[in-house]
Amino acid sequence: MPAYRSVLALAAISVLGSAPLYADGTLDRLTSTAVDLVSHVRGLLHGAAQGGPVVDLRDLSHPTTIENRLESVLGSGRGNLRVTVAGGTARQGDFNLRASETLTGDLLVVDGTADVYGRLVGNLVTVRGDAVVHPGAVVTGDVLTLGGQVRDDGGEIDGEVRTLASTRLLAPRVAPVVPTLSPLERIFQRGAGVVGVFLSLTVLGFGLVMFGRPNLEIVSDTVSHSFGRAFLTGLLGQILLLPTFGMLVVGLVLSVAGILLLPFAIAVYALLAVVAIVGGYLAVAHAMGETYTRRRMALGVVIGSPNSYRYLLVGLAALAALWLAWAVFGWVPVAGSIIWGAAFFVTWLLGTTGFGAALLSRAGIKENFAGRLLPAEALTDEYLWATPQFGVPAGKRPGTRTPTRGA
Repeated sequence: MPAYRSVLALAAISVLGSAPLYADGTLDRLTSTAVDLVSHVRGLLHGAAQGGPVVDLRDLSHPTTIENRLESVLGSGRGNLRVTVAGGTARQGDFNLRASETLTGDLLVVDGTADVYGRLVGNLVTVRGDAVVHPGAVVTGDVLTLGGQVRDDGGEIDGEVRTLASTRLLAPRVAPVVPTLSPLERIFQRGAGVVGVFLSLTVLGFGLVMFGRPNLEIVSDTVSHSFGRAFLTGLLGQILLLPTFGMLVVGLVLSVAGILLLPFAIAVYALLAVVAIVGGYLAVAHAMGETYTRRRMALGVVIGSPNSYRYLLVGLAALAALWLAWAVFGWVPVAGSIIWGAAFFVTWLLGTTGFGAALLSRAGIKENFAGRLLPAEALTDEYLWATPQFGVPAGKRPGTRTPTRGA
């Protein structure tokens, strides 16, 4: 008895040690169980393909029928295959049946060579591989190779030997044909995507103006008056976004009540992050539209209703113009990549600034960086005397020279 069989037999005896061995055949049964366990483990190591569709290999008299049956379950792929042989075994890759082993049932070997040294009680089928019967080996059934050869090196094959060299299972898998779009079709496809995103942001922005205009205006003013500070804050916020989330999860997991609140906390954190990013981006569009509209009004252009809806619509249209340029010229080999990179960089820059402005203003609650607070020196008489306030010209200081008197 080989060493590994003895070890497994002793292990099985130790597990079943509570049951006394009254018959001499008990040790043989335990040894057989251990051998089956070894065969199963070795089958897993050699790439077992069990599971999936079931095929019947008991009748190999019609190779084309077997080919059709296997093609329906295997195709021409060479990935991780899953197939079950009725009353038998399926293996993927090279498979060896050792001289001291007996395998009962039909054997299917896919994408590998079947080397038989022991006894196979059943049929043998190989797909895209050879079947080799070595000296002393016995195959009680038929042998069929699909895309391979049968080599009898001195063994015994009780059934018939069949070989099907030209088989559909050898044909390479045809990749799905992806239709090539013309430049005009690409323009329409990408343009439709840009318009869809623009309309979605417009709807969200109008809703934000309707229900949270004061907060949106504060974030927008923060972008206008503290652009650099907002960008640095947004960049730092992006860096700390995931670490903060990890600390939140760890802190909740360490407490019993926190574990119950963990799903709710994750949902709220994700919602706040999305609202800050999208809301900040809309605030940037609002700031751009407001700046553009006010400059036109300063030039004497009459605008009917300068309000937040107009500001937001103008800003979003300006941002969408970058991506529309990519949609139109994106098919050009070099220019398309450059335009895409420029549009992506500008979008990231403005989105980061809006995110930072939302953090600085506490989602439009704090006006510290919005430029709305008068400095402390504005309350002094000297500042009020020398500096125009709200469009009123400053008063002229009195002369400091003493008037001369006439003689």
